Amino acid sequence: MSSTTSTSYTASFPKTRMRRNRQDLWSRRMVAEHRLDTADLIWPVFALDGENQREAVQSMPGVERMSIDLLLPAIHEARDLGIPAVALFPVTPVAFKSDDGIEATNPENLVCRAVRTIKEQIPDIGIVCDVALDPYTSHGHDGLLNEQGDILNDETLHVLTKQSLVQAEAGCDVIAPSDMMDGRVGVIRNALEESGLVNVKIMSYAAKYASAYYGPFRDAVGSAGTLKSKGKQSYQMDPANGDEALREVALDLAEGADMVMVKPGMPYLDIVRRIKDGFGVPTFAYQVSGEYAMIHAAGRNGWLDGDKAMTEALLAFKRAGADGVLTYAAVDIAKQLKEGV
Repeated sequence: MSSTTSTSYTASFPKTRMRRNRQDLWSRRMVAEHRLDTADLIWPVFALDGENQREAVQSMPGVERMSIDLLLPAIHEARDLGIPAVALFPVTPVAFKSDDGIEATNPENLVCRAVRTIKEQIPDIGIVCDVALDPYTSHGHDGLLNEQGDILNDETLHVLTKQSLVQAEAGCDVIAPSDMMDGRVGVIRNALEESGLVNVKIMSYAAKYASAYYGPFRDAVGSAGTLKSKGKQSYQMDPANGDEALREVALDLAEGADMVMVKPGMPYLDIVRRIKDGFGVPTFAYQVSGEYAMIHAAGRNGWLDGDKAMTEALLAFKRAGADGVLTYAAVDIAKQLKEGV
């Protein structure tokens, strides 16, 4: 018997019938160990340049890229449903992509314009901004490259710092570095402090794995066809490693992260649990595009109940210890929760 099992639970059948508490809906609800709430959801959205523009993401059923004017009513709805924050990702026009990703530092880029507009119209919803260069680089990598195609860590930090500052100055509430460069949280935190932006939070993608589950996202932001040279394994984590994730989290917290994230989510629930148990800090997980697309596509094909499978998956994040989940299904789930489904 494990140390967590009390001797009071040793009674055997028929005195102990585990099914008693499962017999009725009210009793199942009453003894539920974990619950999913709208406050647990962060909704990733894709901003498109122009006006009255809407494009379906073919590899992510139900997900659309939207211009800022169309994003506003969608985010209004999310706010009214109780979703506390959106995570904003840009679809950068090809003409603005370059080897050095310099558009990321432009205070008038698509993300910064979107942040300012959302904050003006919907000031009481949180905005999480991704910090990485892949939406802006012509080669599709998260950092700068040398002539051999290797990522230049320290040189990239300077660009990421400028990117973070223009986003924070535009009104972003949470800076979310997803690039996995060494030391990026520290330089960003120092720059925010020195600029007087002391209340801007950092949600670090502390354990971001080099995963096969990102494909549909790269379609959504338009980087799938641009990724050249070597893969991202030299900076994103090896899926074989768990202890390394704890080191990454410890370093990011020491450098000034307020919250940490595990990405992808479902295949790495063990990492979520270890981080929450080991550090006790706000811990988030990202149900990435591949996870979302698989469930949604299976539901559309009638292979499973998509709504129930999605809810079950999100509840698993909570059970593993996540304080919240970034999911493309946030609005749909929030509607179900509001309706008591």
